[in-house]
Amino acid sequence: MKFPLSWLKEHLDTDASPETIADTLTAIGLEIEDVTNPAEALQPFKIAKVLSAEKHPEADKLQVLSVDAGDGPMQVVCGAPNARAGMLGVFGGPGTYIPGSDFTLGQATIRGVASNGMMCSARELELGEDHDGIIELPEDAPVGKSFADYASLDDPVFDVNVTPNRQDCMGVRGIARDLAAAGIGTLKPLELADIKGSFANPVEIRTDDPEGCPAFYGRVVKGVTNGASPDWMQRRLKAAGQRPISALVDITNYVMLGLGRPAHAYDLAKLNGPVVARSARDGEKVLALNEKEYVLDETMTVIADDDGVHDIAGIMGGEHSGVDDATTDVLLEIAYFDPERIAKTGQKLTLTSDARSRFERGVDPAFLDDGLTILTQLILDICGGEASEVTRAGTPPTETKTLTFDWSRTAALGGIEVPQEQQAEILTRLGFSVDGHKVTVPTWRRDVDGNADLVEEVARIIGYDAVPSTALPREDGVARAVASRTQLAERRLRRAAAARGLNETITWSFISEELAGLVGGGVHVVANPISEDMKVMRPSLLPGLAAAARRNLDRGADSVRLFEVGRRYLAEGERLTATLLLTGAKRRRGWQHGKAVGFDAYDAKAEATALLEAAGAPADNLMLMMGAGDHWHPGRSAKLGLGPKKILARFGELHPSLAKALDLPAGTVAAELYLDEIPQPRSNDRARVQYAPPALQPVFRDFAFIVPDDLAAADLERAIAGADKKQIVGVRTFDRFEGKDGLSLAVEVMLQPQEKSFTDEQIGAISQAVIAAAQNKGATLRG
Repeated sequence: MKFPLSWLKEHLDTDASPETIADTLTAIGLEIEDVTNPAEALQPFKIAKVLSAEKHPEADKLQVLSVDAGDGPMQVVCGAPNARAGMLGVFGGPGTYIPGSDFTLGQATIRGVASNGMMCSARELELGEDHDGIIELPEDAPVGKSFADYASLDDPVFDVNVTPNRQDCMGVRGIARDLAAAGIGTLKPLELADIKGSFANPVEIRTDDPEGCPAFYGRVVKGVTNGASPDWMQRRLKAAGQRPISALVDITNYVMLGLGRPAHAYDLAKLNGPVVARSARDGEKVLALNEKEYVLDETMTVIADDDGVHDIAGIMGGEHSGVDDATTDVLLEIAYFDPERIAKTGQKLTLTSDARSRFERGVDPAFLDDGLTILTQLILDICGGEASEVTRAGTPPTETKTLTFDWSRTAALGGIEVPQEQQAEILTRLGFSVDGHKVTVPTWRRDVDGNADLVEEVARIIGYDAVPSTALPREDGVARAVASRTQLAERRLRRAAAARGLNETITWSFISEELAGLVGGGVHVVANPISEDMKVMRPSLLPGLAAAARRNLDRGADSVRLFEVGRRYLAEGERLTATLLLTGAKRRRGWQHGKAVGFDAYDAKAEATALLEAAGAPADNLMLMMGAGDHWHPGRSAKLGLGPKKILARFGELHPSLAKALDLPAGTVAAELYLDEIPQPRSNDRARVQYAPPALQPVFRDFAFIVPDDLAAADLERAIAGADKKQIVGVRTFDRFEGKDGLSLAVEVMLQPQEKSFTDEQIGAISQAVIAAAQNKGATLRG
């Protein structure tokens, strides 16, 4: 929320500097995003007098001016039709930056005539939209003085980040109240005129939707003139980021921003019959002020007459009944709308507005009469006219909450000792009523619900920096590890992945329904998604990694190696998963190797096996099973597990159709590691196993077997390792050969003697056991 210092001082009597105000706002929980001062950009511009104005010799629409900005005459070429000798205007010399045109002035030659600077229009200085001529100043304007100082433009603008719970600070007055409570000045009382209607309200006003609109107040003002709003109001609205439109619209915006009270003005001539707050009918349509048409349903509250809907209640008015320059009679509406109803309506219509942001947080239900009075007075003062009596339909929910406050809770919860009298004074300045231990919450603070909220009010005004730093108690002895086995496994996996050259990513847990459908479909749909592309909780991490890989490829990366540790959201619950994706070139082209080499399924297997081992999986016992699933290439993918029912990973090349749908290059490989499937050790002992290297050297024996075509090398290795589990400590396939006798696999077997070296007879017995185990798999010893 933005506002200038001058607007704040309308509600707060203070001499504090802008820096002090900004620091105080941040200290009490209203974080300052930025403080800017328009005078800083306009400081170089000076008041100048046009000494003479002669026709340009080479251009009919240009004049050659001699201007004096306090430093003597300077020649300026000007095309403004109102430029003339004797007038006073605003001059920017060479080297001056023009904010409205976004360029820096220099010494130029225009149609053969030298020009030193320029006389400026209101648009060029971002002081208005007028660009038909240069700014004309009164005859008594002091030549040579800074225009910013002369025009009192030294008005710092604060940009405050108001948190959703502070609905009372969605107006300048609420912020002024907080500053007054913090000791930065005194809150000024609101000036309320006694406006007695001179005629009965000619429009019937009622609410037929008491749940959505408990209270609906209105009155008519006849004989208004809807021209431009005053300059002071326009300057404040512009500083707040609002574009001035017309006096009536600007006044309603001014009341909303200044007092946090949205209101609306209807052109009375465009209304027909009673004006009613009611539930919309399914399929009703309205053309809003943003020139977009919205289809409504019965869960939404609208303002309508006999001709139909004129206003999406609490969010945006309709185009049909809006005021314009020809408006002479207006119906003013101030209402209280249910915050939850407004929030749900805005979400359904994906429609945001300043009014919605206030109504959905909750405006003050007790400020309807006063708000309407202030709105009416501003219109009478600026636009003229005559006001009717007020019609009040419904009853606003003005019941107050009274809490029993234990004053000692401030020390217990807030960590600061504050005398009861000081706490009561702070709450009173914030608008609370205090009577002993009874604290009554003001109607504008619907966020305060208990003792903890009152403690927060006291603590933030005192200042969180006043909370003393107290070290947590520490027990004697050696600290125990606090990370769980799962957390430790994740850390080891991350370190191993990074060490192997993979880059970690963190992607959204939400994906679109379309992407979820590509990887099995999502079962958990978000009720209030950020966007349609983030509607479903991901059933796989692959879409997020694919999007990250595509962004890197688009930026020139020729080799992408990514991994992520996160959760998949399946029907049975959340599943901890690590996923990696490799695409592009594994090895760049070079004179040693020739063409670039891409990744293949074996690369994905190597990464999956290494990361599973790092996470604590028994890598030596992993079984390789073909066919990873529908999303994987049918001939270039597989599963790793401890059996058909205990799958720990899937890896390989992505199915071509999936790779295309994810916009990935053909041949992209990946792996999914199911970390929650890794068996946990039976012992809770965190100590490492004692390292006891064998005293004797191992013995290696090589075997070559003719094997069936469908026998996996891993299955052969596993069978051989089981021939003598005590003596055989390693089995490795090191050669593959296809000849006339069939497929041959060469296997290296490592034997480890324990107490003494093997005899020839022992080695022979083990060799026979190896051959027998291989034969059980259909393999025969190669001759």
